[in-house]
Amino acid sequence: MATAVWLVIDERCVVPALQEAGEKLDGAEGEVVLDFVSVRRIDSRALRAIEEFASKADRKGTKVSLCGVNIDVYKVLKLVKLTSRFAFATWDRDHGATELESCHEEPTTK
Repeated sequence: MATAVWLVIDERCVVPALQEAGEKLDGAEGEVVLDFVSVRRIDSRALRAIEEFASKADRKGTKVSLCGVNIDVYKVLKLVKLTSRFAFATWDRDHGATELESCHEEPTTK
């Protein structure tokens, strides 16, 4: 049976939270959900930590969903081409997480 791991990411400590999430990838056989509801902004250190986390998840073959991502944070992730490495979901108190966008290909330019 696959085990999903759900972790809440606090805006004040994004980097340590992502490092903790990276450590939990070993026990996650199914999916890791990172709750970004409280994150309104990310800095360059957080972006680097997100990229490192995504790389570790890719190596382990673990699906990662980001839940409750603020539009401004999403735009930054899109700008640095990290959105294709995650699925995105919203959180509805009555119905739980709902996937909005699955890992998608970034458009290529010729």
